Amino acid sequence: MDNISKLYKVRFSKADLVKKNKIWKMLCKYFFQKFIPYESTVLDLATGYGEFINNIDTKSKLAVDLNGDAINYLKPDVTFYKQNASDMKSIKSNSIDVVFVSNFFEHLPSKEVMDDVLVEINRVLKKSGKFMLMQPNIRYETSRYWDYYDHIIPLSHMSFTEALLKADFKIEEVIPKFVPFSTDSKYPTFNFFIWLYLKMPFAWQFFGKQFFIIAKK
Repeated sequence: MDNISKLYKVRFSKADLVKKNKIWKMLCKYFFQKFIPYESTVLDLATGYGEFINNIDTKSKLAVDLNGDAINYLKPDVTFYKQNASDMKSIKSNSIDVVFVSNFFEHLPSKEVMDDVLVEINRVLKKSGKFMLMQPNIRYETSRYWDYYDHIIPLSHMSFTEALLKADFKIEEVIPKFVPFSTDSKYPTFNFFIWLYLKMPFAWQFFGKQFFIIAKK
């Protein structure tokens, strides 16, 4: 078992994974899906347990992760590549309509590696392809940000926007406060409450600790 698999097994119980998938199913259906036409080829980079790619409705699905255990959680319609995000050699250039990333960049060892990943995302995206990302925002959750053993790079919506512009992306939308910091929060996770939260953006200002950005190649 590699280090990533061992850490995730310490961090997430089976009950946690069930809860996370329930939340992501609602996020995909009532928020992310509106940005992704069915005809799209979608790449879920650093897929984790596949909560996004398993629940998004699109014609072609790909997933990349260094954790080989991820394949055991992906649905049959997802093509999986065990690869480094900074060298996605199995993904052709200009072949992806949407790249989605969630809670990943804070784990990278340096901003130099982060730059390499952004270059690689730009490479695989089609012309005018979308890069969608969700990320813990250190500006609004400074203390808990460091409660995770593998958090290394501090990032806010402002610093990430700079990184994207430096990597030649065009910014389409920035939401500094979107969802709570993590799925282990004490907030209700009934479908109705998640749906209501997503329909009430003013509530994000009170509870949102992660930012959401859409950029275009």
